Amino acid sequence: MDRRSWINEPWLLGAAGVAVVLILWSLITSTGAVDKLFLPSPAAVLSAGQQQAQAGLLWRDFTASVGRVFGGFALSAAVALPLGIAMGSNVVICRLLEPLMGLIRYMPAPAFIPLLIIYFGLGELPKVLLIFIGTVFFNTLMIMDAVKFVPRELIETALTLGGRGLPILTRVVTPYIAPQVLDAYRINMASAWNLVIVAELVAATEGLGKRISLAQRFLRTDEIFLGLIVVGLIGLAIDLSFRLLMRRTCSWAN
Repeated sequence: MDRRSWINEPWLLGAAGVAVVLILWSLITSTGAVDKLFLPSPAAVLSAGQQQAQAGLLWRDFTASVGRVFGGFALSAAVALPLGIAMGSNVVICRLLEPLMGLIRYMPAPAFIPLLIIYFGLGELPKVLLIFIGTVFFNTLMIMDAVKFVPRELIETALTLGGRGLPILTRVVTPYIAPQVLDAYRINMASAWNLVIVAELVAATEGLGKRISLAQRFLRTDEIFLGLIVVGLIGLAIDLSFRLLMRRTCSWAN
């Protein structure tokens, strides 16, 4: 394999980058230069993962966190899509709602946690709503911007061919913005994971964030590293899934 073909293989380059980090990590921990309390070895992290998997904790925390993220983000995506299209295509709706959304989106979502606990208690609903609040405004405004940048020539051509109202939105605007919508969801999914970890640190009995909090309490840095790595791997899988979905459903935009 020549140099150019190597560069054109993103998977090989990505795997090489991960391998370099693992090698450096192993070398540093094997020398004993850093106390294992502060930097556990990859083998220690793997052992912690095996122990949690055998005890059933890893799968329980995984399903709890993933369920909260997908529940809150699905609600956000379902609300943001029609609202973003409406704001992008109607000046009155845009001028009415954009200042309000611009104000609320700068409020840190974790600041809503006390109110959500007061209103809804310590169950699953506050965690799902926190993810909804933290992502719906960004999703909506990004979709609105995508609609605003639909080429005017495309709309005029549809009008010339007899298109009117709703058919233009469903058959012209929506296909055009589909790649941008999926990309907005892909980007904002990271915020959903940040928020679920914060929510679980504050009030939860299970979840990856709660497991990290318990590990910190007992100075189990191997379990903290494990939780961070698992969250990163889940995020990477979701990101790649969005990319694959975009390639399969929006091939004209690739």
